[in-house]
Amino acid sequence: MIDNLKFVVRCRPGNANHHLWNNNGTWWCHFTLHLPDFTKRRLRRSLGTACLEEAKQTRDFLLAVLPSATGGQQPRTQNQGAI
Repeated sequence: MIDNLKFVVRCRPGNANHHLWNNNGTWWCHFTLHLPDFTKRRLRRSLGTACLEEAKQTRDFLLAVLPSATGGQQPRTQNQGAI
């Protein structure tokens, strides 16, 4: 099932903090894996820092290594307009 994952990173234009949220002073990263069997897995990880710039670097690293860790391809970016 993991072999057929498609990586798409969706973010609104101009949102440099995509996939990040600050929980009581600590930055977290969250994203959702949509699996081939039409289920999804929500992944949330503490980035262990109060520094936004460090959180962005760690988030970028996570989004870069996740495809190779699961045997998939690099993420494709989709801009998502305002809802």
